[in-house]
Amino acid sequence: MSNMPTPRQQSLRTVLFWAVPAALLFLPLATNAYTQFIVNGMLISVLVTLGFSLVIGNLGQLAFANTAFFGIGAYASAILSAKLGIPWILTVPLAGAFGALGGFLASVAALRGIRSYYLAIITLAFGELMRWAYLHAKPLTGGTDGMPMPRETMFGISLSDDTLKFYIFLAVTVLLVKGTLNLMRSRFGRAVMAVRENEIATASLAIPTARVILATFAWSGLVVGCAGALFARHVGHVFPESFGMLQLIASFAMVLVGGLGSVLGAVLGAVLLTALPEYLRAFPGMEELFFGLIVAAVLVAMPRGLASLLRRLSPVFTERYYREGA
Repeated sequence: MSNMPTPRQQSLRTVLFWAVPAALLFLPLATNAYTQFIVNGMLISVLVTLGFSLVIGNLGQLAFANTAFFGIGAYASAILSAKLGIPWILTVPLAGAFGALGGFLASVAALRGIRSYYLAIITLAFGELMRWAYLHAKPLTGGTDGMPMPRETMFGISLSDDTLKFYIFLAVTVLLVKGTLNLMRSRFGRAVMAVRENEIATASLAIPTARVILATFAWSGLVVGCAGALFARHVGHVFPESFGMLQLIASFAMVLVGGLGSVLGAVLGAVLLTALPEYLRAFPGMEELFFGLIVAAVLVAMPRGLASLLRRLSPVFTERYYREGA
């Protein structure tokens, strides 16, 4: 308990939380178009990693439906914009709702008592099933040609402008990160932790474990679904190949490098592993090798991820729902 932050430290943590996005508001003034594009991608990765970490880190379920939620959100946003003419900004919460529905469907296997590697295989299959649907529902999704995003403007500025997208992405990211933090600090968050530690003992305390599992999957799907909507606008054209195994592996690496079950870790892992490939472009033909070696080195040096390192530096970075041995 001595490592828990004091009220003063908690206040400092709150100040730091809001100071970071406030400082980022000035970032476009110091970046070029290419750097701004990468930063926008980092914000999307933060949400994808956060949603993934909720299920495998906080809830403790070995589920890999993350790419399914991501693809559902991206295609929902693209279809609503291109086919129905709904303004893109309004498709973001709708994509989150579709992602939450995907989370509900993915949680069915867990609700039936399927765990461990069996759950991993089933959720992997769910992701591949969704990718198959994107490929073969050509009248709706465009098939292998993908789904282009329509040109739009907001406040008289084209949504292809990376600076405008940055401010929208930042607002959505801060909102969802803050919502997740509040959720995990609530009574519900404590129930999630209890399910991870011992599901049977938690059920014996009259806690509805099935509802906790379902709600966690749904919230994960909502967060990642919103990230999918941001991704659709970010790249401007949604392809099925964007939601395959490579995306899953990258997201899993971000979760592990940042720290399982840590919101702060999700942010750190996403930022680091989104930026790293850009620096490795200086070594053509060796990018994958160096990327793998760096990730392996970080995990060997810090098995609990970057979040554990910050936690040792100061109790300010302690998360009550983050277990060091997770």
